[in-house]
Amino acid sequence: MAGLKSPKCPICRKAGVEQWAPFCSAGCKDRDLLQWLGDGYKIPGPAVSPDQLADHFAGDSGRDGEG
Repeated sequence: MAGLKSPKCPICRKAGVEQWAPFCSAGCKDRDLLQWLGDGYKIPGPAVSPDQLADHFAGDSGRDGEG
């Protein structure tokens, strides 16, 4: 498999490193995590309130041993 290229880091576009895949370093991996935690990335859709989430998971069968 000598002819295969490494995928590029989604943050800095350098070659990815297997240890940090798909990133090139721990720094880029951490930057990506901070984007998610700081609302830098968003998934399209309507906003959901914490109460709606609680109601959803309260009615979720299978998580509490039932079903």
